[in-house]
Amino acid sequence: MTSDNSSNSSLDFLLTLTEGTDQVVFAFDIAATRFTFLNPAFEKVWNRSRISIMDNSASLWQDIHPEDKLHVQQVYHELLEGVLVSELEFRIILRNKSERWVCLMPRVTEEQLIIGYAQDITAQKEYYDVLKKFSDKKNAILNILSHDLSGPLAMIQSLSTMLRDDVKADTDHQQMQRVISIIERSSQQGMQLIQDFIKQEFLESANVELIKRRVNLVGMLRESMDEYLLNPLLPQKTFHFVTSADTVFLYLDDTKFMQAINNLLSNAIKFTPDGGEITLALEEKEETVLIKITDTGIGIPEKYHDTLFDKFTRARRPGIKGEPSVGLGMSIIKTIVEWHQGRIWFESQENKGTIFFIEVPKNQ
Repeated sequence: MTSDNSSNSSLDFLLTLTEGTDQVVFAFDIAATRFTFLNPAFEKVWNRSRISIMDNSASLWQDIHPEDKLHVQQVYHELLEGVLVSELEFRIILRNKSERWVCLMPRVTEEQLIIGYAQDITAQKEYYDVLKKFSDKKNAILNILSHDLSGPLAMIQSLSTMLRDDVKADTDHQQMQRVISIIERSSQQGMQLIQDFIKQEFLESANVELIKRRVNLVGMLRESMDEYLLNPLLPQKTFHFVTSADTVFLYLDDTKFMQAINNLLSNAIKFTPDGGEITLALEEKEETVLIKITDTGIGIPEKYHDTLFDKFTRARRPGIKGEPSVGLGMSIIKTIVEWHQGRIWFESQENKGTIFFIEVPKNQ
């Protein structure tokens, strides 16, 4: 009797202590498979009464988003096996069919209880997704502009050089020579500005700490490809997106990872003539995910194959329309892939095209 009173007193104290917090505080009895404690914040997050869940804890499973159930189940078994789990993010579906993101921070006690707290992170997720959407759009636009601006600027520079050579011997065209020199110098400065800007973007990204989150890789790749499919500046090439599954969830630093993908797509654009095809494909395997970027471009000369991923590689070269190469891009791409415990390689033949492969493990 004393033990029961002591237990009830502890629960009352815990309830009083957590009554005013926005975080859900819980205790789950593993053997009994039921919640023994939930504070009032639970009702605000789940829009369900605490009593109903403590009487029927299994019903809470129905609220978890179907795409996240397997993930939650796997983490639960890891907890029971003694794996330390810092946090678990998943979606729940409320009775009004709206979705919420929840972040759970659990630990297992010696009494075989799973205790911890959870919080509604829907607002943070939506905010981050908006930032990510604009970041992806910025990267895609940057790649497209580097392609579509560098080409004309390189052409202007080449034509101005030809004109200057034609009038060099004619003393009656000194004024024209000065004008041509201005055009040549301005176009060269414009190309250098674009090159420096792209280089700085990649260098800054490489120096920022890796921040991973659980994301749907299929959705991210599809959004990235849509930026190219819907862009009116690229009507001369055909883009394809192929996937073996509708959803593939991985823990990634999606900003950095998609920067690597977008850079490979940009290279495919630069080295594929008008009328060519570029395909982005995803294949889910048992333990890994394989991404392929395929183009029907001019290919990579065999003499560059062994050094393509080296920093400041000699393999750097302008695109077929004169687009400049930074020379750091492939090195940084390889670094980003390796940060995700993945690997990157390629197959290429001159005048037949190139395929880049990126393979990353599902469990990182």
